[in-house]
Amino acid sequence: MSDATVTRPTAASMVADPRWMVPLSLFALYVIWGSTYLAIRYALVSYPPFLLAAIRFAIAGVLLFAVLRLRGAALPTARQWKNAAIVGTLLLAGGNGLVCFAEQSVSSGIAAVAVASMPLFAALFGGMYREWPTRGETAGLLLGFVGVVVLNLGAGLSGSPLGAIALICAAMCWAFGSVWSKRQDMPKGPMNTAAQMLCASVSLAIIALLTGERFPSHPQVGATAALAYLVVFGSIIAFSAYLYVLKTVRPALATSYAYVNPPVAVLFGVALAGEHVGVFDLTGMAIILVGVGIITMMRVRKA
Repeated sequence: MSDATVTRPTAASMVADPRWMVPLSLFALYVIWGSTYLAIRYALVSYPPFLLAAIRFAIAGVLLFAVLRLRGAALPTARQWKNAAIVGTLLLAGGNGLVCFAEQSVSSGIAAVAVASMPLFAALFGGMYREWPTRGETAGLLLGFVGVVVLNLGAGLSGSPLGAIALICAAMCWAFGSVWSKRQDMPKGPMNTAAQMLCASVSLAIIALLTGERFPSHPQVGATAALAYLVVFGSIIAFSAYLYVLKTVRPALATSYAYVNPPVAVLFGVALAGEHVGVFDLTGMAIILVGVGIITMMRVRKA
């Protein structure tokens, strides 16, 4: 008999395995972020948009930062803080803050639909660094965009031009921040999430102050519960998952959540808020999911 010891994988090692972490992280992005659009709508009943986002990321950032420091995580360097401030402002202040602003006049499902243009901007910005998507990924991206257009035919953004502009700008900010961050010296692991949220909360608080927003004197219980959901699930869990897949898989797959979020957001809106879904909505969602499937298959084939 051999004296060699067979090392069995522990639960911790299995959880850390990308074969487990990537699917779990993508599930969090697809479902949790799909539901946050409706949660934002509920929270806006009492909280103004930029102040809502500032409170959300300030609480989440402080909690995550404190836990990481207690566990011995190293502080970011000065350069890492600077990069986290830039990326956090682009992703969370520009991206999420503008979505909150737009949802004052746009339904949660349509907001998710407009943000689905983000992977296209990410592909264009990636080209600035000579990282163009493959042919298969391009086909999936374009098909996903066609699905977005079809989805918009059912309930377009013509009723709120300012909201439409805000959503497109949000998608562009998120896309550029995602692409730019991959080439910078960022804080390590979850500290990256905490640093970006802390920096973004400052940017959002400044925007809220400049636009005259004030903390509500008597916020509704439901709005506060929605804010708590956004802090725990939308910020700490899902945003950490996004930064993980952004560093682990190809950009086309990492940003594919933007194509899945619209149908998820629409379905949540139908089930919980009584929003209407028509033929164009269902057709658009089907096309979007096919586009995501193509992107996923291209990733697996290349791997």
